Amino acid sequence: MEVIFMLIGFSVLVAGGFLIAFTWAVKSGQFDDRSTPAIRMLFDEQKDEDMSKE
Repeated sequence: MEVIFMLIGFSVLVAGGFLIAFTWAVKSGQFDDRSTPAIRMLFDEQKDEDMSKE
């Protein structure tokens, strides 16, 4: 029974750590750019075409 309480406490600490990391990422602007990832592959193809012309 003591092991269950220890595991619950450990899981709460890990979940709190992930919550703090997520909050820090949101505040530092990690999720601000929503449009570029959707069209990033189009920019990569243009770079490849430009390099082959040289």
